[in-house]
Amino acid sequence: MATFIMLTRLSAEAASSPASLENLENQVMKKVRAECPEVKWLHSYAILGPYDYLDIFEAADIETATKVSTLVRIYGHATSEVWAATDWGRFKQLIHEMPHAA
Repeated sequence: MATFIMLTRLSAEAASSPASLENLENQVMKKVRAECPEVKWLHSYAILGPYDYLDIFEAADIETATKVSTLVRIYGHATSEVWAATDWGRFKQLIHEMPHAA
């Protein structure tokens, strides 16, 4: 499974009250679980800045991650960015496997 990071920004019309944010989350996650049952959600954060949320999940491939992002956009009334991520330990292993520069 590959790791993906998704940044999400809700539209102004997406939520009308604090309670509606949790309802929106439940609706979106229900769709994601139904359409992408193999996806494993690792972490979710509400963040400050230009985005509202940062989610970290594992998916089999880029197509599945794209599907997750699309479901969030459609049912979450949001925009999102998805980035592939490599665990730091694995990244160091990859570096050590590279041929040495001359």
